[in-house]
Amino acid sequence: MAIFGYGRVSTKEQNNGNQRLEIEAAGFKVDYWFEDHGVSGKTHATQRPQFTTLLDRIRTGETLVVTKLDRLGRDAEDVLSTVRSLGDRGVEVVVLQLGKLDLGSPAGKMMMTMLAAVAAMERDLLIERTQAGLARAKAEGKSLGRPSKTTLEQREEMRKRYEAGESVSSLARLYAVSRASVLAVVKA
Repeated sequence: MAIFGYGRVSTKEQNNGNQRLEIEAAGFKVDYWFEDHGVSGKTHATQRPQFTTLLDRIRTGETLVVTKLDRLGRDAEDVLSTVRSLGDRGVEVVVLQLGKLDLGSPAGKMMMTMLAAVAAMERDLLIERTQAGLARAKAEGKSLGRPSKTTLEQREEMRKRYEAGESVSSLARLYAVSRASVLAVVKA
């Protein structure tokens, strides 16, 4: 029976090469490889384009191999749902992070739940640290976010021209910004 491999990375700059190498180094000859690029771990498994394609193609008796549990879903509930669904279809799920553990057994389900909960906690702690860092930077007077494409003088000039009857489109062309940027300035 066929072996399916799946990898996911959060940004377009990353690649799934290491995940595939890790699966192959563990002794799995991957017949079909699916990977999602630029898909956040916050995205439910069924909303990941390539994972959805994989789910459509994998059949009874085949095996799905992933490197880590979080590749199978967003949180503990999503991971359990994905594994349960695959198990009901007769698909074996191997998570290298867990070793050769039968994910359909009571011990496997308990282990998955615990690890998914730990992963969710790590994600929450990361968000918490990021928010604290942003708050500290803001308190120190650092400007956050993308730098403005226009200067304060240009924005004031833009408002005056708009009030004088110049169109949003012509202002966007003149200042080399989007119509949405012009609207944000003139409606502020």
